[in-house]
Amino acid sequence: MSVPLNQLQQLRKFSKIVADTGDFELIQSFEPVDATTNPTLILKAVQKEEYKPLLEKAIKDAKNTRQRLDLLLVLFGVEILKIIPGRVSTEADARLSFDFDATVAHARNLIQLYEKKGVPRERILIKIASTWEGIQAARELTKEGIRCNMTLLFSLVQAVACAEVGVQLISPFVGRIYDWYKKQEGKDFLPSEDPGVISISRIYNYYKKFDYPTEVMAASFRNTGQILELAGCDLLTISPSLLLELQQSTSVVTKKLDPTSAKSHQLEKMDVDEKTFRYLLNEDAMATEKLAEGIRIFVSDIVKLEKLLTYETAK
Repeated sequence: MSVPLNQLQQLRKFSKIVADTGDFELIQSFEPVDATTNPTLILKAVQKEEYKPLLEKAIKDAKNTRQRLDLLLVLFGVEILKIIPGRVSTEADARLSFDFDATVAHARNLIQLYEKKGVPRERILIKIASTWEGIQAARELTKEGIRCNMTLLFSLVQAVACAEVGVQLISPFVGRIYDWYKKQEGKDFLPSEDPGVISISRIYNYYKKFDYPTEVMAASFRNTGQILELAGCDLLTISPSLLLELQQSTSVVTKKLDPTSAKSHQLEKMDVDEKTFRYLLNEDAMATEKLAEGIRIFVSDIVKLEKLLTYETAK
């Protein structure tokens, strides 16, 4: 008698699984294709004793706090790439979210650091906030063969603008959309009625209907119900706790998103220039608030990382 597949194994038939963590041991145990990191995840990981050598190496090999921070992010990425077969996402400094030139320069620097470590740029995704300036920076970087993962994405207009400039991948945030609507309406949602799930489904269907090659990676999940409702999405980036829940269940997983059925959806093609982007984003209170909040959170954790590096250097 064959052993039934767990939900994580079933999901792998429909979507690429990505680990949303900076913890190497946890990445190994779930065998994801790709992995994503951000300042928040690196900050958590670097507090652990087993990752102190990476902190020490960044301090030893770089001259100042800015360079040490970048090197630390890259050192984590290099170690993760030894474990996974695919790509790792490394975050550009969120303080540059409204600065086109500085974002481009920072992304180039991160790629150069990876290449000095022998990592080809094809295995790196530079995460950039989905502001207008960030999206235009991604356009320039894409021309140079630097692949971008557009993060802090909460609306269709952001997704369309990203696809129009040809970015490699977007990471729409399911859970943060859910959080906003739960707070606004004072209620929980069934997975099929979850505003975050509905938003990502719409983006996925739009991309497939109009033949955009940009990959959709649903991110920021609050529960496995959200994940299962997006089975079939190109990629799903999942935290270790939810990966474990999926491993522990053998309930049947059904494919919910499909490129063929997306063609039948009644969606109008959007024409997005800067004025349209800014207006429609402003009209979407949830997307405006969550984008601003997300940038602030990432900036806060970058500052904490810098303080940690400064403290360790002074020892």
